[in-house]
Amino acid sequence: MRRLLLFSASAIAICLSLNTKVQAQSAEEKAWMEYMKPGPVHEMIAKSDGDWTYEMSMWMDPNQPPTKGNGTTTNKMVLGGRYQESVHKSTIMGMPFEGHGLMAYDNAKKIFQSSWIDNMGTGIMNMEGTWDDATKSITFTGKMYEPMSGKDMGVKEIFKIIDDDHHHMEMYMVNDGKEVKTMEIDFTRKK
Repeated sequence: MRRLLLFSASAIAICLSLNTKVQAQSAEEKAWMEYMKPGPVHEMIAKSDGDWTYEMSMWMDPNQPPTKGNGTTTNKMVLGGRYQESVHKSTIMGMPFEGHGLMAYDNAKKIFQSSWIDNMGTGIMNMEGTWDDATKSITFTGKMYEPMSGKDMGVKEIFKIIDDDHHHMEMYMVNDGKEVKTMEIDFTRKK
């Protein structure tokens, strides 16, 4: 009888232990599923999918008039609606220009993330930002290599959604706490 009680107690302890592990595993799986699932913010980002034209002003020297240009952008959600890939094409100072952006919303950190590469450099610019519902904009901050100074420089980008067919972007270089506007782009959705 004593053996039967000992066996029963051991079996119950093993079952409880396994049940706890299953519950813990379920909590871990649930957390991972929430992290990977596209949500309302990803749906908001997806509204920008499609083809766009843009007009750009770029300042090499803030005391001089900007260089003007225009181009095209194609946005599309990738990897099951988790990220938005953007391809920008233009001509800048007589040279063909192509840039690729990737935007994400990290469900766990509750922040936007952006990376940028183009054919006018060999590095990757990474930024993070937050949404401001009052201004319908994301303010990104990060760093990029600035070849004229030979060092990393702070960058700030404000991306504003005017409406479903019009967006506005401003880019600033940040040096010693001073912001200098270097670029402004107005996007219009192609009809």
